[in-house]
Amino acid sequence: MRRPDGPLISAEHLQRARNSAAPPVLLDVSWSLGSESQRAAYDREHLPGAAWVEFEGALSGLPGEQGRHPMPEVAAFTAALRAAGVRNDSHVVVYDRENSLSAARLWWLLKHAGHEAVQVLDGGMRRWLALGLPTNHDPVIPTPGDFVATPPHRQVLSAEDAADYADRHVLLDARPAPRFHGRQETIDPIAGHIPGAVSAPALNNLQEDGRFLPADDLAVHLTRVGVRPGAPVGVYCGSGVQAMHTALAIEAAQVGAEPAVYVGSWSHWITDPERPIAT
Repeated sequence: MRRPDGPLISAEHLQRARNSAAPPVLLDVSWSLGSESQRAAYDREHLPGAAWVEFEGALSGLPGEQGRHPMPEVAAFTAALRAAGVRNDSHVVVYDRENSLSAARLWWLLKHAGHEAVQVLDGGMRRWLALGLPTNHDPVIPTPGDFVATPPHRQVLSAEDAADYADRHVLLDARPAPRFHGRQETIDPIAGHIPGAVSAPALNNLQEDGRFLPADDLAVHLTRVGVRPGAPVGVYCGSGVQAMHTALAIEAAQVGAEPAVYVGSWSHWITDPERPIAT
């Protein structure tokens, strides 16, 4: 299958693709930190033909020493994607209901697993509804796919790697600025950031309607926080979700090298009291 043009697909383009001879596999991966599963919301309304993928378990391992949302087990990830109907030759489009954070997580994990034909619906379900495009509540029972994960195809940073990026390259912290500065830590037990990291909140990459900034504006914004064409760039956040969202933004803007992600992020960094903390 031909590799899609860029990591994002507009709602208008997706609507046309749905009616083509080879429609994409649609996946709803809606999720919100600290909230119950959004499966019930999916059952009430989803894009026509979209299969459900549960964030917890499929897109994240168990919380622990590796952080709040470590990499999922390959077997669990593979089983979830096969159950959702993903084949090795599938063009996959993923979406969620809020800011594309969980959709970007699945986008990055599929890329890491070697599946290049994957895009995120720009603006997610919010944009889809704003355009008056169709939804339904019909049960979706996909034909099981033959997806095979073959990681690693994306660079994953260890804590030591992240510190090295902060020292020698660029390491972006994708959390909201108050958490980066240690003024308002609402999730993790220790506040602050990795010394040398640069604050680059993931949601600053979005427009008010939930879509990403236009590519040129996104490139200017990311350049201001230190991303340079072709130069190595690493990204982390609280637990690897907003980091993958920022990785998607960097690729959409076509600036910097392919981003490396510290998946354990701050929730892993603070498990070792010997690691330094800046505020």
